[in-house]
Amino acid sequence: MKNVLIIDASPMFREFLKDKFSAEKIAVTVTQGKRDAFIKMISSLPELIILEIQGNLEGVFEFLKKKFGDPNAVHIPIIAVGPPIENQKTSVLAQFGVVKYFTKPIKFDVFFESVGYILKIAFSMDATPCMLDIHRNGNIIFMEIAEGLNREKLSLLKYKLAEMIETGGMESPKIILMMTNLDLSFVDGQNLELLLDNVLANAKVQTGNVKVLSFSSFTRELISGHPRYEGIEVSTNLSHVLNTLVDSSSSSSVSELITDKILKSEQHEDSSSIETRFYSDSGTEQDEDSDTVGNVLRIALVDDDKITLKLLEESFKTVGATCDSYEIGTEFMAGINKHKYDLAVLDILMPGISGFDILMRLRSVRNEIPVIVYSQTTQREDVIQALSLGAKRYLAKPQKPEIVVQKAIELLHGKI
Repeated sequence: MKNVLIIDASPMFREFLKDKFSAEKIAVTVTQGKRDAFIKMISSLPELIILEIQGNLEGVFEFLKKKFGDPNAVHIPIIAVGPPIENQKTSVLAQFGVVKYFTKPIKFDVFFESVGYILKIAFSMDATPCMLDIHRNGNIIFMEIAEGLNREKLSLLKYKLAEMIETGGMESPKIILMMTNLDLSFVDGQNLELLLDNVLANAKVQTGNVKVLSFSSFTRELISGHPRYEGIEVSTNLSHVLNTLVDSSSSSSVSELITDKILKSEQHEDSSSIETRFYSDSGTEQDEDSDTVGNVLRIALVDDDKITLKLLEESFKTVGATCDSYEIGTEFMAGINKHKYDLAVLDILMPGISGFDILMRLRSVRNEIPVIVYSQTTQREDVIQALSLGAKRYLAKPQKPEIVVQKAIELLHGKI
């Protein structure tokens, strides 16, 4: 049986790895602290070490030097995960047997591809197309699932949700599960139960605080007839769901409520270890350095206001992004045939084709570029229409350009 040693992993990351390795019949040894890690490494001589770096690198280098000096352990490969570090330090890690370094949050399809290559096994990975995004504002967690139900991502969701609740100190989290683009049937029943069970796996999540947005009659029937899901409400109306979860006494309208709770999503996941988006979601070819993919971004800016375009372009340049600016929507639609964009920032009110038209055309050609709508219109109908057409975020003008960039980083989950 293959044996993997996991060192200093955060609880959520550790538990997810244990579950995944157990399903593949891989023995797992877990340890905290470099001194104990060295003893367990020598006693078990694992085929692979997975090391999470959480603090400074001094203790890590000391452990690696000690491992390097032991003839029985020197050839054990290491996969390290941690925050972005300088290229010089990455080179030093490589000298001591670190074969891959993944920055957090980790895209696990690439991660397990590397693990499988080292252990000479093929991990079973569900290839079902699925886009899963999760963010929170205050005590509300928004989840959006589109295209399909991928079991790998549904399993990750349990740990991502637990991590978010723990780091946010949430005592009574409220969940909005948006699945308006999924038309499910009885063949999806097992995966739908996996999704709901993973949402409810955390003891702090109560069924009465879970709302599902779905047009699927099967989804409604499964939830209403299932004793484990008693209290979960299924609705087709976003405004109704928000009103049932949020104290709207301080808001004069549903429009303000949506603006407060959706348009102004807060960034709380800076230290997240769990990634619900995979590298393969981009549809690009993976290469030998696929764990570093996403460090260079290409952004499409679509707005008829030249000043807005200039301000956004200058701000995106500060994070190393390349920007293509379009004042006319038809030019942008032509541009997506020439370039692969990581993200688009889109205005709604433009001459010619509107932002709504662009969102509909992107959907019709199955282009999955993430879109942030950045517009002056904040009317309830416009917000809901943009989100239902596939926009991932809706920001109300005016905002500081740095805020738009921050929301883009949040949406891309650590690609830069």
